[in-house]
Amino acid sequence: MKSPFRELLEAGWTAELIGFSALDRYFNIPPGPVTFVKTTADLPELSRLFENLRFPGAIIADAAADLGEHRYYFYCAENHNSPVFEHSLLNVAFDQGRQVFIDNAGWYPVLKEMAKAFFNPEQRTVHSIPWLDISADSPEQRDLGPYLVLETAVMLSRYSALESPYYFQDPVADLLKRVILQAEPQTIPAEMQRTYLELLLTSNRPDLGFSLLMGTGLIALLWPELAMMDRIDHSKEFHPEGNVWRHTLETFRHRKKADLLLSLGLLLHDSGKSLAESSGGRRFDRHAELGADLAKKYLERLGYNESTIEKVQYLVRNHMMPAALPRLPLQRTQETLESPLFPTLLELYRCDEASSFKGLDNYYESAAAYQNYLRNVKNPYRRADGKKL
Repeated sequence: MKSPFRELLEAGWTAELIGFSALDRYFNIPPGPVTFVKTTADLPELSRLFENLRFPGAIIADAAADLGEHRYYFYCAENHNSPVFEHSLLNVAFDQGRQVFIDNAGWYPVLKEMAKAFFNPEQRTVHSIPWLDISADSPEQRDLGPYLVLETAVMLSRYSALESPYYFQDPVADLLKRVILQAEPQTIPAEMQRTYLELLLTSNRPDLGFSLLMGTGLIALLWPELAMMDRIDHSKEFHPEGNVWRHTLETFRHRKKADLLLSLGLLLHDSGKSLAESSGGRRFDRHAELGADLAKKYLERLGYNESTIEKVQYLVRNHMMPAALPRLPLQRTQETLESPLFPTLLELYRCDEASSFKGLDNYYESAAAYQNYLRNVKNPYRRADGKKL
């Protein structure tokens, strides 16, 4: 199947990566689940080129195409003489036909400094990273609309180095000194919320962007299910980071890759603790089941399809099971083990354990038990529980 860019170019139209897609190309990182494309093609021509083209509303894009797990947003040049994004750095574009960057605003020197910090974090200086385009004569604090806050959060997450030297100033704390969210931000459509959420989750450092959104109060306005986690304390013995929200952010630091499904599971795996009550010595009784229900409502509100919701619910509902896998009888675990999602669940468990003081001994024990189960299933002379036939 031809790429959308090839379809546009072969039909005689332009195709430019814009916004985060252009910056992803500049930083040479894998594209996120959403690609932003500006083109000279008009809507009738886009409709001829792409089957099942949909029109999400002018506030989001002129048109959208869902190709597999990837989403493309198209912006017709005739309708967009003004910038699509609010942050000035997002005005950079990449022409797919000529294979050149377009920088009408003169941001190349800034991008070079950002790339230097991205690939060589030890060379970074705090003031060389313009996450906000605040000029030197700007007031110390600035009221920002929600779109600019979201764009800044995504940029902070996607274009920060995976690890930064400990002695550098926290960029989120620095930003929060200068940013005030507008008191009554305009409504952001659910699909656009989902887009920004996915861009954050598939970034190098989602913890930075989410921390900015929490600190400005935007998470409380958009995603109160997440904001509740910031009010629930954790046991300091195993969770020195303090509360459920900070533990959740820490789990992202231990992913091996920025997979969207895994990241949605990590984001919501402990969300039920906000609703759970103590019972029988369990402080967060049934929090996995409560979290699965909460995840369903949250993801439905953002427009996720039923298949994705069911997968995330599986991860959230079962995220405690790998810990007990070596000790539970097979009849209690087989249905969960048979799911093609179990490897993702096991990876979620690894990230969960790695973000605490528990260490990874239990994870390796559970991984060995799963490996033993797979070995027995393939053995024609043994039952799934390992007993001889």
